[in-house]
Amino acid sequence: MRRGFYIGRFQPYHNGHQAVLEGIAEEVDEIIIGVGSAQLSHDTQNPFTAGERVLMITRALKDLGCPAYVIPIEDLRRNALWVAHVTSMTPPFDICYTSNPLVIQLFKEAEITIKSPPMYLRETLSGTAIRQKILNGEDWESCVPPEVVEVIHEIDGENRLRTISETD
Repeated sequence: MRRGFYIGRFQPYHNGHQAVLEGIAEEVDEIIIGVGSAQLSHDTQNPFTAGERVLMITRALKDLGCPAYVIPIEDLRRNALWVAHVTSMTPPFDICYTSNPLVIQLFKEAEITIKSPPMYLRETLSGTAIRQKILNGEDWESCVPPEVVEVIHEIDGENRLRTISETD
């Protein structure tokens, strides 16, 4: 049994994440997805709650063909302890999939195997770019799986992002 771990903020979950997870699913028997910065929501960088992000991911991965466990993980502002925090919150895993330099360093120091999957259309598929498209009234829906569009509409996420982006 090979279990992989993949972490992100998923603000929102998008087609780049989906492509990476589809690739990971071909290499492992189970995937643990850590929803990072789980305590953050309702700000322009992190407009969605952990529960909303779990819903986005769970729905988008329903046909993945590989069991996936989505686990919210709150930030721990002590990097030297972060890997221990993550592993205390998740089932055991064999390999960490990430391209984040800090995450790579922290897992290397903990002697956990790292694999950096290729990013998919990173220039256009980033949470920052998608949030900006929402704010600009541009097409953002083509950047995320249809299930994520449904969740964002259900929670009135477009209006939330616009409202929290306003200044007084």
